[in-house]
Amino acid sequence: MSAPQPQNGGGKNVTYEIRGLVKEYQGRRVLDVEALDIYAGEVLGLVGPSGSGKSTLLRLLNFLEPPSQGEICFEGVAFGPDQEMQLEQRRRVTTVFQRPMLLDRSVQDNVAYGLKLRGRDHYQGPIQSVLEEVGLGALARQRARTLSGGEAQRVALARAMVLSPSVLLLDEPTANLDPFNVGLIESIVQRLNTSHNTTIVLVTHNIFQARRLAHRVGFLLDGKVIEIAPTEAFFNSPADPRTRAFIAGDMVY
Repeated sequence: MSAPQPQNGGGKNVTYEIRGLVKEYQGRRVLDVEALDIYAGEVLGLVGPSGSGKSTLLRLLNFLEPPSQGEICFEGVAFGPDQEMQLEQRRRVTTVFQRPMLLDRSVQDNVAYGLKLRGRDHYQGPIQSVLEEVGLGALARQRARTLSGGEAQRVALARAMVLSPSVLLLDEPTANLDPFNVGLIESIVQRLNTSHNTTIVLVTHNIFQARRLAHRVGFLLDGKVIEIAPTEAFFNSPADPRTRAFIAGDMVY
């Protein structure tokens, strides 16, 4: 299957510009990205072994914590060790994590939560619409904590989608799910990208998922971006031997 094509005609508009980005915890450097651009309207897949810095990079892209060094420029606004990201820009980015944290309320109350925080009172229509889009329209009034794992993850995705983010960050969104729910979520992600031109950064251990969904794929190892390339080039002709070893299923340290 050929790689999907970005919706912005090749990704000419840059959403994130990352330069000299470093993140340290208690003196241990876990992320060290010299330069990385993420284009508007693309799906960027990030792969690599556990502990390679993928989830740390997502937290920085969502401005959940500041970098130790360097800068992330988001839509022209700088974010760094001493530069907070403005609320308007923060609200344009949403993350869906591997394990959804749902309130012990109804499905529709969970999806409405972010809208309420933003003071948007007239939300019933958008909520039902997005629940239909993720295949949960009939479960709007069911308590979220009675759902299956796949249904709960779709609620988390709907909660993000109803905010109409310009960037959606996905951290292992289908880990431990059955093939049916994996297929549903992948279809939703593809529609979101193609219909709304949403920029999506997908962290996944599943290289086949990255190949199915991403326009470009990046390989992280020891906190560094070893290689990043258009999807077919990444898988068919990787430039770095460590990338080739990872794709082949060999252990990479």
